[in-house]
Amino acid sequence: MRRFLLIPLLGIIAAALTGAASPATSSDNASDASEAKQYLVAGVAFYNLENLFDTINSNGTYDREFSPEGARMWDSEKYWKKIGNLARAIASFDTPETPYGPAVIGISEIENRSVIEDLVRAVDDTLAARGRQPWNLGIVHHDSPDLRGVDVGLLYNPLYFTLGSVNNHRLVIPDEPDFLTRDQLVVSGTIFDAPMSFIVNHWPSRLGGQEQSSYRREAAAHLSKSIADSLRAVDPTQGIIVMGDLNDDPSDKSCAVALGAVREREQASADGFYNPFWWILDNGVGTLCYKGQWNLFDQIIVSGNLVPGTPHGMQYWKATVHNFPFLRTKSGVYKNYPLRTFSRGQFLNGYSDHFPTQIFLVKEVN
Repeated sequence: MRRFLLIPLLGIIAAALTGAASPATSSDNASDASEAKQYLVAGVAFYNLENLFDTINSNGTYDREFSPEGARMWDSEKYWKKIGNLARAIASFDTPETPYGPAVIGISEIENRSVIEDLVRAVDDTLAARGRQPWNLGIVHHDSPDLRGVDVGLLYNPLYFTLGSVNNHRLVIPDEPDFLTRDQLVVSGTIFDAPMSFIVNHWPSRLGGQEQSSYRREAAAHLSKSIADSLRAVDPTQGIIVMGDLNDDPSDKSCAVALGAVREREQASADGFYNPFWWILDNGVGTLCYKGQWNLFDQIIVSGNLVPGTPHGMQYWKATVHNFPFLRTKSGVYKNYPLRTFSRGQFLNGYSDHFPTQIFLVKEVN
């Protein structure tokens, strides 16, 4: 199997990287063929899978809801419909530049490794039904101490990503020794022979109110920043990506201050972070909606050295929210909201209450 796929883009990417124009407005005229460059393109996606539980009550009262005897009557029929729907969504993360899908996909709200294995098989079944090659996604998963039993994980395409090391970091809040949440998953490896590390998150919720609970997400952001600093100390040439359901928007204190992820490319220092989803939300596009107000909690934040490009040539290109029409509610008061699995106790046979997000990294080939 080919390891890399070269994409000739006639300078479209080059213009976007220098800020000359966005990919949507850059010239693609044949007269520019003499300046055509070839790039390796890798996608990095994130998706909150909204309570991907199996049907077995293995966590007492916290898990009973997602069992056949629970309030949601979560049985095998509903479970496999959910798996099939999520597989359809993930199989749609491919693009003309990345026909074999993303290099890595961060995921959250998963109960255990078993449900991820079911999902990965279903993704390949979906691709096969479309006459396409399987992605054979690898799985990185770790059981977190979260009381509800939900974890984060990472899927990776071995065509693009070579797995190196895996570590997990627990969020400890000194004044709340009994507070438990999802661990932060750190996966390091290489994409196109360039070292990359991914910090996959699901920061504490807004339970009790946004302002009242902000200190917990700020603590999570400080942990992510500390992890990134440690990664840089080992290899300052690597790219680092912080991704996840952060339960805050890009302009909130946790992201903008504690993590220090800036809105503009030119503001990003080599040891800082650039958040491309800030301007996306400013333009009215989010990943979840509540009472008519869009939020963009599902962020993929890049280290500042990916903006000009790391010494290995890896560089951030662009970002998007995958609000595909089939992922949206078709009518009613929640029209265009994410089509979720349940609403007010009713099974909707949907996907998730969050839209997935994706960024693209490029490496010029000389």
